[in-house]
Amino acid sequence: MTQNVTEPQTRPLALVTGASSGIGLELAKQFAQHGYDLVVTAEDAGIDKAAMLLQAAGAHVVPVQADLRTEQGVAQLWSRVQELGRPLEAAALNAGVGESGAFVDTDWADDLAIMQLNVVSTAALLKLALVEMTARNSGRVLVTSSIASTMPGAYQPVYNASKSFVQSLTEAVQAELKDKDSAVTVTSLMPGPVDTNFFDRAGLEDTAMGQGPKDQPDEVAAQGFEAMMAGERKVVAASLATKAQAAANKVLPDAVKAAAHKVMAKPQD
Repeated sequence: MTQNVTEPQTRPLALVTGASSGIGLELAKQFAQHGYDLVVTAEDAGIDKAAMLLQAAGAHVVPVQADLRTEQGVAQLWSRVQELGRPLEAAALNAGVGESGAFVDTDWADDLAIMQLNVVSTAALLKLALVEMTARNSGRVLVTSSIASTMPGAYQPVYNASKSFVQSLTEAVQAELKDKDSAVTVTSLMPGPVDTNFFDRAGLEDTAMGQGPKDQPDEVAAQGFEAMMAGERKVVAASLATKAQAAANKVLPDAVKAAAHKVMAKPQD
């Protein structure tokens, strides 16, 4: 399944995390369809099946099964990227998880796992990618944030806080790159609820959010990819309802947003 790296390469190389399903898989499809070779990663064995699907689109694909919640997993993934001996022209940092429940009720180990994956691995890979890209003054990064980053997340507090960190970091890095007059761009992808296995894994099925309308991952990925290629700062994807929520969150007080989120995320009795 892996490519012979001694062969001449003309296709650019992209990295996609959380690529075995959902938005990550759809982002990987976008890269494959637009002429990129890929390094794709996820913690589950489904990454091998995803890689075969992507190869059918004509891409050379290197699957890496790694747990990005650990320092070893991040190092394993980045080492595989470096072993290819090719410049990384794009990266979609998409891996993330959530959890339903009040902060005092959730297990600390689960809270920490969310922070390790959503915050630490995203920041680590963003730094690694940008150091490599800025040295060449070429490259694009798409970071999957969330509309959740704009509101306190009652009954999903650690997830929303993790996405607030990611959004803040992304916007700060954008300002720094602009100050350096760098050709490298970083784009924030901010979806609302999306029809993926996120809700099942997070235990959100019995909430109004879990049972409500959701956007399709292929549409979110397409909008994210297009925004990244255009060098845009951020894109709220995909539906008009999500865009309207993002606009409202710019003006609503945090207490109001927290109360609204509680209604959507609190498990039903």
